[in-house]
Amino acid sequence: MKFMKIVTWNINGVRARIENLVHWLKESDPDIVCLQEIKTVDEGFPRFEIEALGYNVETHGQKGFNGVAILSKLRFDEVNRGLPGDDADEQARFIEGVFSTDKGVLRVVSLYLPNGNPVGTEKFPYKLSWMARLERWATQRLALEEALVLAGDYNVIPEAMDARNIELWLGDALYQPETRQAFRRLINLGFTEAVRAVTDQPDVYTFWDYQAGAWQKNNGIRIDHLLLSPEAANRFASASIEKHVRAWEKPSDHVPVAIDLNLQAA
Repeated sequence: MKFMKIVTWNINGVRARIENLVHWLKESDPDIVCLQEIKTVDEGFPRFEIEALGYNVETHGQKGFNGVAILSKLRFDEVNRGLPGDDADEQARFIEGVFSTDKGVLRVVSLYLPNGNPVGTEKFPYKLSWMARLERWATQRLALEEALVLAGDYNVIPEAMDARNIELWLGDALYQPETRQAFRRLINLGFTEAVRAVTDQPDVYTFWDYQAGAWQKNNGIRIDHLLLSPEAANRFASASIEKHVRAWEKPSDHVPVAIDLNLQAA
């Protein structure tokens, strides 16, 4: 049976890691890729190398930081940039692609949720307000009863088991009670969290800091998530974390997280 492979990956600078990205695309052969932290304006995105592999490319870029993109073997029917609800928010953190499949509409979002640190600054309320906007947006999209995948770097450690040493994160915005409650509210709208749908094991991580030998010590956290609407969850076959990519030369501090859905292009 042919599945559709959808992957989220915080690339941490797409131009700095274009060789890794091209190598990985050839190796992993995903159908749709959601990238975060591309750290470039749209015009600076290395489209040629990726389009040469058969991907359509849509970006929502920003100079020097943030920025999201979707790469897809499927043709885009529609693209929406920016999370609605705050016209003053100029940070490039959200892009939605709409595709036609043999089972109907598929919506895929690449999102880069605010980090929120330090907690005592305006960055933490911005994180929580962004999550509230995401919850409102998701409520409206779920009403369409379509296959929807919310993929990205959420900057949320959902549970203590999602960190090797949770005591290191107790004061961090990624593990604050308000952060985790907002994440649970989002899931409780009716989403399935893909990785936790297939394993309840500890030591399952998607991010290892560059500092203090975190990768070598497996001192990781799980902050990259794929949330599936009921219609997507009905097509859900598997989830995996491609952690070997973290050991490559010039790696991102995040690794790809993949799901397979029982869908094919229309």
